[in-house]
Amino acid sequence: MASTQVVFTIAANPPPRLDKALSRDVPEEAHLSRTRLARLVEEGAVSVNGAEARDVKSRVAEGDEVVITVPVAEESDILPENIPLDIVYEDADLLVVNKPAGMVVHPAPGTPRGTLVNALLHHCGGDLSGVGGVRRPGIVHRIDKDTSGLLVVAKSDQAHHGLAAQFEAHSAERVYQAIVYGVPDAADPRLGGLRGVGFEPGNVLRITTQLARHRTDRQKQAVLFDGGKHAVTRAQVTERLGDPASVALIECRLETGRTHQIRVHLAYAGHGLLGDPVYGGRRGLPKRGFSAEAAETLATFNRQALHAGHLGVIHPASGEPLRFDARLPEDMAGLLAALRG
Repeated sequence: MASTQVVFTIAANPPPRLDKALSRDVPEEAHLSRTRLARLVEEGAVSVNGAEARDVKSRVAEGDEVVITVPVAEESDILPENIPLDIVYEDADLLVVNKPAGMVVHPAPGTPRGTLVNALLHHCGGDLSGVGGVRRPGIVHRIDKDTSGLLVVAKSDQAHHGLAAQFEAHSAERVYQAIVYGVPDAADPRLGGLRGVGFEPGNVLRITTQLARHRTDRQKQAVLFDGGKHAVTRAQVTERLGDPASVALIECRLETGRTHQIRVHLAYAGHGLLGDPVYGGRRGLPKRGFSAEAAETLATFNRQALHAGHLGVIHPASGEPLRFDARLPEDMAGLLAALRG
């Protein structure tokens, strides 16, 4: 297999672990993340002062010479497919796509074809990231199959690492529109007594918990307060619907980006998304305050009412801020119109 070598010297005061020292001192143009470096260490592709290093916890010293043998990225075994894409922005480093509801982002055993990655492989051709050792579009964040909206995709190694760092640091802007049961309000005593739930100025609902896979249903996420991954969601009502108001259009901002985060957090707070069959949103509208047309529209709405409408990142090559907006798709706009009617 063809490969290239990255040679550098450990600088003063190195971190106590090899992987951390490599991550700090590896030349930026190599575009090697700490995760990728750790994998290369385990594969025997890293030597220190001429000796193979296979333990990521081993120590290095100032002046040690490091040689990393990096295999040239292989072609992906995922097949390109000529699937139309709604591309909002594209340059040599990245692209932003408005994903439709119903499209899976990445192939999996149950969905090997028809995914966003299949479509991107066809669209991008050879302009792909080699991060991870395989040439393919750099998926740095995902949205659920039945959530619509904006995704940024890396085409180059530099963009992949730069974007991944922003999502890891929670500095990327992600704003979602959701339609939920009930109207989140600081005056609601039920929310006031719910662990992990509070309100910030401006009646902004803040939900802070841990999230992990459900113990018995592996397709779901569950709220925890011990173990799991830290998750923070903020939500603010933008429109009250019904008379009296019993449904709300809300704007959700992610501080973290965990699997199903908005859906499970809002369901935990008692404000599940309309149309969501997994987290308890599949129920009818109150008869009072909504028309028969609204009830019928919801009955045929076959996904969670969630749309990733705003995305903001710093361009990893130019350093310029990029911000994009995508209007509500037709099905969600139609549901909202029926609820208003």
